[in-house]
Amino acid sequence: MSSEDESNRLWERVETDQDLIEQTIKLAKRDLKTAEHVFKDGDYDWSFAISYNAMLQAGRALMFREGVRPRGEFKHVSVVEFVKARFGDEFAEKILFMFNKIRKKRHAAVYERVDSITRTEAENTLNMAREFVEKTGVILDKGRGRG
Repeated sequence: MSSEDESNRLWERVETDQDLIEQTIKLAKRDLKTAEHVFKDGDYDWSFAISYNAMLQAGRALMFREGVRPRGEFKHVSVVEFVKARFGDEFAEKILFMFNKIRKKRHAAVYERVDSITRTEAENTLNMAREFVEKTGVILDKGRGRG
């Protein structure tokens, strides 16, 4: 399958909306702050899940900046694949690999098992989310001519 076929299946063109981009990155920052509080309370499953959501929202903001949105039933996969395809050079390969790995593990933590995330996993994911959201902010600022 060509990358164009993949993109047609995973995301679709939309009009760029600066307010939507700004609101979505605000969601990412809100989720990151919440994940930090939940981590301090010792709820590692939810800290992990919310950290992932911060990354997801930041990825969505990047999509919206490029005039696309997730398409189909696997929207989370669409975001991860879009960020890898479009911004792979701007993120460390490890971050993109972990973003996808976290996406898969989050499912078990949210829907299948209690206490499935260790303190170390939650802390590493929180740190990864901080880095991802920060890097996304830099990319978004460049797109507005502020970088």
